[in-house]
Amino acid sequence: MRSGRTLKVGNGAGFWGDNLDAPYLLARDGRLDHLTLEYLAELTLSILAHLRSKDPNAGYVTDFLDLLKRLVPLLVDQPGLKVVTNAGGLNASGLARRCGAILADITSPIGVVTGDDVLGRLAEWTRAGVALTHFETGEPIANVADRLVSANAYLGARPIAEALKGGARVVLTGRVADASLTLGPAAAAFDWGWDDWSKLAGASVAGHLIECGAHATGGLWHRWDQVPDLANVGYPIAELHDDGSAVITKPEGTGGIVSVGNVTEQLLYEIDDPTCYRTPDIDVDMSMVDLKEVGPDRVLMTNARGRAPSDFLKVSAVYRDGWTASGMLAVVGRDAEAKARAAGRIVLDRVRRAGFDLADSLVECIGAGDIVPGVVRPESPPFEVVLRVTVRDPRREAVSRFCKELAPLVTAGPPGIAGYASGRPEPRPAFGYFPTLVPKSLVEARVETRPARDWSIG
Repeated sequence: MRSGRTLKVGNGAGFWGDNLDAPYLLARDGRLDHLTLEYLAELTLSILAHLRSKDPNAGYVTDFLDLLKRLVPLLVDQPGLKVVTNAGGLNASGLARRCGAILADITSPIGVVTGDDVLGRLAEWTRAGVALTHFETGEPIANVADRLVSANAYLGARPIAEALKGGARVVLTGRVADASLTLGPAAAAFDWGWDDWSKLAGASVAGHLIECGAHATGGLWHRWDQVPDLANVGYPIAELHDDGSAVITKPEGTGGIVSVGNVTEQLLYEIDDPTCYRTPDIDVDMSMVDLKEVGPDRVLMTNARGRAPSDFLKVSAVYRDGWTASGMLAVVGRDAEAKARAAGRIVLDRVRRAGFDLADSLVECIGAGDIVPGVVRPESPPFEVVLRVTVRDPRREAVSRFCKELAPLVTAGPPGIAGYASGRPEPRPAFGYFPTLVPKSLVEARVETRPARDWSIG
């Protein structure tokens, strides 16, 4: 039986690089209990690992600091507003110190969740016989151990709930499961037990529905041309109830749309098996979830089910994989596709002539069906295409030579080459992704909550 109590959780970021104004506008207009910000993906962790390799004090999402400065007046005006985010990335404590200086004058306690960084423990676990093998290939992590730069276990909602119950107004985490950013606030507010499976399942589904930001409010919808005012799309809010049901909506007066159609698309987004959506907190069965429109831009979600989670946690590891670069040129005129493909071969042949057999290369002809190969071909030969050549190699000098071979096509390649004003591409570090599992018993989440001023002084 649903009570009259509602917890409003809004998510203002689906990834690092999402709309900069969305979190502030959502917090200002949504009158939220919790603002969540989901910044991390496997690619993001690679970026953060690279930043930390250059500066040990880096490794967190720097955009969050500018946002927090904008949020300060709202935190003063809305004393019930709390912020929960995985912006801590690979250095949540470092981010807390920066945030402490911003929040020191309004005495907002900051909670920091750590324990997800398991890089320093992999060797110990391997020696102890823990099988750390790649999800897809089955190769042992020992094959890349000497090149690893990060390894993070996906923590769940419990430490977030603990930080909130401990008085934290801002909770900073590293790698946690996406849905746990919403489940943590719900479990804390409604004082659920960690075996209240139907309730935990409902909040986890709600968290999944809002984790990708505007995807739940009209972004990426296949009927995009029917979405009103997509330029001013509102970001999603989950109105959670203590029985595990939730209404998905958005701030009144914003653009976008919340309908059964587009919410269903997000429900199934990135889901392999709807009967077993695995999180650290619960295995969720979405197969019986019911979505019902209960008003304009309001969709009620009910009937989520769940069961005890696995005894394992996913670990996302990142390792150095040499150097990479990508260059693009426009090619116009008759036989544009053929000329572009020939130009790509010429570049790789010239790199080979210079003494470098590149480990990996990819020649794409954008506009001729290469973005989704083998699915759609143009009805007639394209008059203009974009040539994109991407390479990877363990040797930086090999990739550097590739970067110098695109511009000569302007006068030493097929006719119709354009778009070369941006200059040479630059080599950049390449990273590989190694997903694996580790027994949950080996990973311990830690929670530390202190007044903001105490964080600011270290």
